[in-house]
Amino acid sequence: MKEQLQQAVIDGNEDVVIALTQAMLAMGTPAREVLDEALLPAMTVVGDRMRSGECFIPEVLLSARTMQKALDTLRPHMAEGESASLGTVVIGTVEGDLHDIGKNLVAMLLQGAGFEVVNLGTGVTSAAFLEAVRTHHPSIVGMSALLTTTLPRMKETINALTDAGLRDSVKVMVGGAPVTEAYAAEVGADGYGANAGMAVERAKALVGA
Repeated sequence: MKEQLQQAVIDGNEDVVIALTQAMLAMGTPAREVLDEALLPAMTVVGDRMRSGECFIPEVLLSARTMQKALDTLRPHMAEGESASLGTVVIGTVEGDLHDIGKNLVAMLLQGAGFEVVNLGTGVTSAAFLEAVRTHHPSIVGMSALLTTTLPRMKETINALTDAGLRDSVKVMVGGAPVTEAYAAEVGADGYGANAGMAVERAKALVGA
């Protein structure tokens, strides 16, 4: 049944995923086992296929949304703290930018990989990022931008984290179409992903997973 559930997530078959998840729980399969041995491996396959060009954003989004339904089904059955095994990520699109498809995809894949994700949405100010860090104590702060005119907000936020004495407590990742690895290094970020799958792999590396 685990193999069937994994394939259903990969295929984006929401009804089958919910039914199989519920059936496994009813059979006494621990929620953590369903997550670790079926759902997470499925999203690893999806991420690998995206990086290799075998599937594209619409298919990845479908799998990620299907995975979200499975997580919603599992969550009431998870012990406290079990669902956030890799740590917390605060993610948002920077101030002045309202583009969120890529950012939301990364957020869903991060959750699928085992992170707890706090999605701040779009147009997020430096002050809002700082407040989220103080409130949620994340391992990673992720910033996205699509407009070249909003790229400087990334550096401003990193500077604000430094000024507030918070920079050493978090890793910072940046991404978006105009962002490059060189730019990430220039603004002092810890990580960069050219696409959503690579961003997740980098996030896992930053927390030692």
